Amino acid sequence: MAPSYVVDDTHSAGSLQEKLAGDAEKNVDHHVVVPLEPEFDDPNIDPDAIVLNDDSPYPEVRSAVANTDDPEMPVNTLRAWVIGVIWSVLLPGMNQFFFFRYPSVTVTGIVAQLLSYPFGRLWAYALPNVKIFGVSLNPGPFTVKEHVLVTIMANVGYQSAYATDIVAVQRVYYNQVYNFSYQWMIVMSTQLIGFSIGGIARRFLVSPPSMIWPTNLVTCALFNTLHSQHYAGIGNRGGISREWFFLYVFLGSFFWYFFPGYIFQALSYFTWVCWIAPKNIVVNQLFGYYNGLGMSLITFDWSQITYIGSPLATPWWASANVAVGFVAFFWVLTPILYYTNTWYAKFMPISTRTSYDNKGNEYDVLRILTPESTLDLQKYEQYSPLFLSTTFAVTYGLSFASITATIMHTVLYFRKQIWIQSRRSLSEQPDVHARLMSKYPQVPEWWYSIIFVIMFVFGVVSIEVWNTQMPVWALVLALVVAFVYTIPVGMIQAITNQQVGLNVITELIIGYALPGKPIAMMMFKTYGYITMAQALQFTSDFKLGHYMKIPPRAMFWAQVAAAVIAGTVQLGVQAWMFTNIPDMCDPNQKDRFICPSTEVFGTASIIWGVIGPQRQFSHGQIYYGLLFFFLIGAVCPLIAYLLALRWPNSLLRYINFPVIFNGTSYIPPASALNYVPWTIVAFIFNYVIRRRHFSWWTKYNYILSAGLDSGVAVSIIVVYFTLQYPKNGTIGLNTIQAWWGNTVSLNTADFGPQGAGTPLSALPPDQTFGYVRYS
Repeated sequence: MAPSYVVDDTHSAGSLQEKLAGDAEKNVDHHVVVPLEPEFDDPNIDPDAIVLNDDSPYPEVRSAVANTDDPEMPVNTLRAWVIGVIWSVLLPGMNQFFFFRYPSVTVTGIVAQLLSYPFGRLWAYALPNVKIFGVSLNPGPFTVKEHVLVTIMANVGYQSAYATDIVAVQRVYYNQVYNFSYQWMIVMSTQLIGFSIGGIARRFLVSPPSMIWPTNLVTCALFNTLHSQHYAGIGNRGGISREWFFLYVFLGSFFWYFFPGYIFQALSYFTWVCWIAPKNIVVNQLFGYYNGLGMSLITFDWSQITYIGSPLATPWWASANVAVGFVAFFWVLTPILYYTNTWYAKFMPISTRTSYDNKGNEYDVLRILTPESTLDLQKYEQYSPLFLSTTFAVTYGLSFASITATIMHTVLYFRKQIWIQSRRSLSEQPDVHARLMSKYPQVPEWWYSIIFVIMFVFGVVSIEVWNTQMPVWALVLALVVAFVYTIPVGMIQAITNQQVGLNVITELIIGYALPGKPIAMMMFKTYGYITMAQALQFTSDFKLGHYMKIPPRAMFWAQVAAAVIAGTVQLGVQAWMFTNIPDMCDPNQKDRFICPSTEVFGTASIIWGVIGPQRQFSHGQIYYGLLFFFLIGAVCPLIAYLLALRWPNSLLRYINFPVIFNGTSYIPPASALNYVPWTIVAFIFNYVIRRRHFSWWTKYNYILSAGLDSGVAVSIIVVYFTLQYPKNGTIGLNTIQAWWGNTVSLNTADFGPQGAGTPLSALPPDQTFGYVRYS
């Protein structure tokens, strides 16, 4: 195995010499440390390295995070709280309003990060240095730590809380309109139970240096660039400064997006092969981006490339695992299954997120319901079983495999680290950032435990007082699932930048445990899946605070306050919309508030909660074979582990089956459009450039990602509010929207009628396909 905790000396000799010379003036002792006994075989560690005791062992972290701290720097200030609370109101309120509209727009946390900087600087310039009730109104220059605290508060709730969809579906699909107390307790409990679990798990997911959380490195690099922070990890490469580089990339990204985002949208869906043969179904299925397998390879839209996360932030070996999984399951297995007509696949498009009936039409769930929204078995048998597109079915199988692979991988690879971290304090971590953070008062675990108990009581009250079909034991089971998977999934995400989702397994469990109860299905899925996802989101923020040296107790209160404010604002906006906007969630709503996410969530509640998995995956049913992916997921990591023991220095050490199985979980609605260019960019920057031009990569890679992400994020908002939202999107309807560059990709079999794709075999009128077993 590779030695643990190292500093690359192959590519960064210049920065190392600079570090040694500079720190010699500050009387910093740079003795070389004996390599520690490795806790696990970490693919992110470079085996050809020396060891230093005053910086991270990972060049990615060194390039983005300063290895120094100023404990006296203001952070928990009135200024930070005011700006943070403003973002905690504005972002959730605005995003919740547009969440129900199609097309929609999301103002992301990176926008708040960018705009908070000039706001903070303006505050420092314009307001007097006086005290109000002993609190300084203007503590001086706007600090990087204040900026981090503001951004974390903005990030906590900018996305619509998952539980708000439960409230909307209950209203729209099941005619259940409960009072604000119910809605508030559901949202708060689902958000903050995850927070408490994340806090309890932080010793495993935050403190160890091996838990690098790659996405945070982009954020850290942007903070340090905006505040002109200089540190040895940047290196001594010449050329333009990081600040100017970011500005140039930001402006280029901002203006370029106008082309793929509005002027020439074929640059986004660059299905050039389909343009040559627009009516050839097989060609469009293989090379298309809308409903095909995406063998056209390229796109010129950064928002499409980063749909599954920034390729510049993901380690190349992890990206390669995702690419292997994509090629194996979607470019090899999927065509085999489809063109051999497995699961009657030829009568449906090859890749969609739609469910179908036995006539190849979109499945109409309303035709199988009783007036009480339960399954009418006679109507179901008269209508049709439910069928899935091939990629949709394969995605379910891979989800099953990832669940067992995650547990097996954790037991085989991480068991030693989990045991060590359960007994190690923050100051004992072999990492400079942990040692610096150990100087601050830590958050006692009983604080998180109190949050957990209170939110659990909220959950019990909300499911017992109101009719939710969900017993308390199901709530406990959902939380057990979330708690069991938080650490294994979190460790994999922290190392690879890929999160294993629990959405399918929670739907499967509750579908068998409480069949015919759609409200209970939604509740269980939210408490099981979203609790873990929230725990990891909060944990990621903990790591951001860890890197930027934010006092943990200030972080705790900022996150709790932001979560409460954001959830309350979202519910208030949603309640106002349903009360004041006519025909809300109607497909023909005049202002396009058609609630697309609510429709998907409601349909899933019927498919999994009403029809149930027993009619799709049980023995004798059409998708029964997918259950064997559970076994495949358990066996594959064991095989890889044994082979790596036999050949420890081979490429086998980079194989990660949870990532292989789960890396493509965004398909559908994602497609090869989002995976193939993502892999190409990751290979170019995190393999080729990192190996051949390491000093450039160290200085600019994460700033390049931050600049591209920021430019696109701001440009999307500008395009939306100036060109798409006004006049209900009719600006340029017969001019720029109608020219070849914006229609060529739509006039293909890949796009198909109304964007639904084209099946290989069209059924004659009134003909059906499939089997006749319904129960």
